Amino acid sequence: MTEPTKTFKPSLGLLDGTMIVAGSMIGSGIFIVSADITRNVGSAGWLIFVWLITGFMTLSAAMSYGELSAMYPKAGGQYVYLREAYNPLTGFLYGWSFFSVIQTGTIAAVAVAFSKFSGYFFHPLEWTDDNIFFQAGKFQVHYGQLISILLIVLLTYINTRGIESGKWIQTIFTVTKLLSLFGLIVFGLFLGARHDVWKMNWADAWNMHSLAVSKAGDSVIGSNPVIGLAVLGAVAAAMTGSIFSSDAWNNVTFIAGEMKNPKRNIGLSLFLGTLIITIIYVSANLMYVSVLPLNQIATAPQDRVAVAAANVIFGHAGTFVVAAMIMVSTFGCNNGLILAGARVYYTMAQDGLFFKEAGKLNKNAVPGWALWAQCLVASLLCLSGKYGDLLDMISFVAVAFYALTVIGIFVLRKREPGMERPYKAFGYPVLPAIYIVLALVFCVALIIQKPLYATWGLGIVLVGIPIYYVAVSRKREPLVN
Repeated sequence: MTEPTKTFKPSLGLLDGTMIVAGSMIGSGIFIVSADITRNVGSAGWLIFVWLITGFMTLSAAMSYGELSAMYPKAGGQYVYLREAYNPLTGFLYGWSFFSVIQTGTIAAVAVAFSKFSGYFFHPLEWTDDNIFFQAGKFQVHYGQLISILLIVLLTYINTRGIESGKWIQTIFTVTKLLSLFGLIVFGLFLGARHDVWKMNWADAWNMHSLAVSKAGDSVIGSNPVIGLAVLGAVAAAMTGSIFSSDAWNNVTFIAGEMKNPKRNIGLSLFLGTLIITIIYVSANLMYVSVLPLNQIATAPQDRVAVAAANVIFGHAGTFVVAAMIMVSTFGCNNGLILAGARVYYTMAQDGLFFKEAGKLNKNAVPGWALWAQCLVASLLCLSGKYGDLLDMISFVAVAFYALTVIGIFVLRKREPGMERPYKAFGYPVLPAIYIVLALVFCVALIIQKPLYATWGLGIVLVGIPIYYVAVSRKREPLVN
C-alpha cells in the first residue's frame, strides 16, 4: 500500500498560475449578467462603467495580494494573510465562509450554469417541469441538477489524482475559452455590429434609469430615473453580477505550496490573469452594445445576452455556438475552483481549525479528503439551483473579506516593517486605499439595496464565531498567533 505524502510538490509555473487565475474567473457570468446590469442602470455608458470599475477593483486588489503572496508563499493564501494580519479568528471566519458559501457556492453556481446550457444539446436536461427527476411537495430535483452534481464529482475525482491532471485540464480549457471569447468579440464587432444600434445606445449614455420589464420578461414596459445617492445603490446592485463574474482571481494564492518560485510567480499570475480578463470583459460588453439595442440586452431570454448577440452574428447557429462556449468555460472554471479550494481547508486543518483528515495529503500529494468534503457541500448547494441568490450572498461576503485582506497590507506594513517584501503592492498606499473605499461602499450599498441575501451572507460569517471557539477548545494546545 502506497503511503500518503506529507508535502506538496512544487510543479506549477507562471503559465499554470495565470491559467488558474483567468480560468477560474471566466465561468458563465460574462455571457449572462449584463442583462441584469442593464436593467439596473439603463444606459450603455453606465453598463461599461460598471465593468470598468469592477476591472479596476479586481486589478487593484490582485496587485495588492501580490505583496501578501510574496510575504507568505504558503498553501491557504487569503486564509493565511488574514490570520497573520489580524488573528486566527479572522482567518477562521474567512475559511468557514469560504467552505460554506464562497467557494462551494461558486462551484455550485458554475455547475448549474453548465447543466442549463447543456440543455441546448440534450433536451432532457432542460430545467422544465417535464424534466423533473424527483419531487416532494415544492422541492424539485431536475435532471440538470444531477448533471451539475456529476460534473463536480468528476472534477473532484480527477483532482484527487494529482496536481498534474488538474493543471492540464485548466490550461487546455482556459486557452480554449479565451480564444473562443476573443473570436466571438471579433466576429461581433466586425460582422454583427450595426452603426444605428451603436448610435442609439450611446445617444443618452449617462442618463441612469432602472428598467421595468414585463412579467414575461420579453419587453421593457417603463423606466425610472435614478438620481442622487440612489445611483450608488443601483451601481452596487448592478455590480453583484460583474463582481461574481470577476471573482475567484485569488484562487492561485491557495496553491502557493505547489508553485515554483511562488514569491515571484503568484504576484505575476495575479496581475496577468486579471488584466487579460478585464480587457476581455469590457470588450465583450462593447460588442454587446454594438450588436443589440439596450432593451434587447435587458430582456434577453433567460438573461442569455451572449446567445442573443450570437444569433445576430451567426443566425440560429449562434445559440449552439455560445452554449458550447459556456459549457467549455464552466467546465474549466469549476476545475480551477475545485483544484484550489481544498488547499484552504488543508491549511485550516493544519492549524487545528478544521476536520483533522482535511490536513492530510493522499498518495498523489493532494488533500484528497478536503476535496471530497468540498464536493459534498457544493453538491448540496446545487440542489437549490438558485443562481441569483447565491450570487448576491457570495458577492457580499467575498468583497467584504477582500477589503479586510487589503487593509491587512497597511496593518503588516506598520507591524512588520522589516519583513522581506520581494514584491510590493502597486500604487501603495493610494490604490489599495481606493479599493478599500470602493469595496466598503459596495458592501454597504448592497445591504441597503438587497438586504435579505447580504444579511444571510453576514449571518453565515457570524455563525463561524461559536464554531471557532468550539474548535479551539478541542485543541490540546492553546492557539497562538
